[in-house]
Amino acid sequence: MRAIALCLVAQTAQADVVFENLSAHLPDHSYTGGWEHFVGGGVAVFDCNGDALPDILAAGGTTPAKLIINRGDMQFTSTALPVFTGTTGAYPLDVDGDGHLDVMLLRVGENQLLRGDGACGFSPANALWGFDGGDAWSTAFSATWDTSGPVLAVGNYVDRTDPEGPFEACDDNTLHRWTGDRFDTTPLSPGYCALSMLFARDASGTKRLRISNDRHYYVRNGAEQMYDLGLSRFLGPEDGWETVRLWGMGIASRDITGDGRAEVMLTSMGDQLMQMAGADGLYTPAPFALGTYAQRPHLGDDGRPSTGWHAEFGDVNNDGRPDLFIAKGNVDQMPGLAMEDPNTLLVQQTDGSFAERSITAGVATVDRSRGAALADLDGDGRLDLVVMNRRAPMELYRNVTADSGSWLAIDPAMPGANTRAIGALVEVTSGDVTQTQERTVGGGHAGGQAGPLHFGLGDARRASVTVTWPDGRVTEHRDLKTGQRLTLTP
Repeated sequence: MRAIALCLVAQTAQADVVFENLSAHLPDHSYTGGWEHFVGGGVAVFDCNGDALPDILAAGGTTPAKLIINRGDMQFTSTALPVFTGTTGAYPLDVDGDGHLDVMLLRVGENQLLRGDGACGFSPANALWGFDGGDAWSTAFSATWDTSGPVLAVGNYVDRTDPEGPFEACDDNTLHRWTGDRFDTTPLSPGYCALSMLFARDASGTKRLRISNDRHYYVRNGAEQMYDLGLSRFLGPEDGWETVRLWGMGIASRDITGDGRAEVMLTSMGDQLMQMAGADGLYTPAPFALGTYAQRPHLGDDGRPSTGWHAEFGDVNNDGRPDLFIAKGNVDQMPGLAMEDPNTLLVQQTDGSFAERSITAGVATVDRSRGAALADLDGDGRLDLVVMNRRAPMELYRNVTADSGSWLAIDPAMPGANTRAIGALVEVTSGDVTQTQERTVGGGHAGGQAGPLHFGLGDARRASVTVTWPDGRVTEHRDLKTGQRLTLTP
């Protein structure tokens, strides 16, 4: 198994992961609607008022999207938000570089950029920024920055106006580039019914846009896609891009082997596909022994395939080995798939394999889950969990894992347009072990975060941090005390 994944902190005993269900602390909210909301249902987690407590913006489908404010000690209240229905997802980012987090609100209909005021107030900003929100069924989003400013990618699902639909009626996606006073929009065609997108370094170290697509509607000609901004085209077999077809729902990306290259988790119906990043810049499917396929409900009472949605890596016991949460749930009433499909929590073991721990951790609920987030909501250094459900209340879990390891939370920031240092590569070293994460906007399923990068560090009491900034500068920060949140600048 050592060839599969390195043991990152072999000397650290593994704490049993335990979560406390505090769902009653959330305002009542669920993701509702018919066919156009079978997919989507994401949550954005970000600090919208600067108090270092992450807040939550939850998509609602036919229910209005809701902004939920973190009052501390895992107490939450809702506050006013411009009323938008038809919402499928939300992603936080600083569009205008003013230091306040804004939000991309994905919708069935016109997408909305909401400008944040730094005090959890938001106002529609499409006209202000010259952003064309379109009128599509949007279900995926990612963002990066180039020398001109932000580059926004929007993924669209089925073209609702196509009289020959829904099968083989996937809509085009769109790319929005900042030109100095507005966004210029160009189509990304063909589209194959995107449900997740992510700008990130690929296995070769090149920043590219990965698009995960739902083969249920693209039927024959579609596949997973990789778009190169520099080449202004999709990659093909001639570029080493392998044709992969799955019921693509969500993307998660993180280095789990310690070699500095990020693996990619693609959720789907049936097999959840982990792609291992190789030294040759290419990807290979993970071996079954890694334990990440999670292809059927682990309760053992239903042999039909699972349906995976949001996927997210996070070290839930701070032992220095990234773990993986996958939100699961039947699309609606698809009889060929499991109806009661418990969410999956895969905890990485000392040999690098993953083991299902959602039952003992207390998060194996069987509502139709969609979006989710692992984030330190109470500031105690342990990752908590929020889960969005379709036609069922949201869930909130406090991480109460005893004897969890030490940690660092690294929040890169820089002057200029890219205030959140999107694209920065952060390496944290303790002893002879280095963990690597990239700061990104996108991925997951219909929702993402804008918080610090969380690193579990096991028994370590000191660590060093190296940041490779988006402009190529490198800074080193040595002999840092663990157990703290740090904002680092170039």
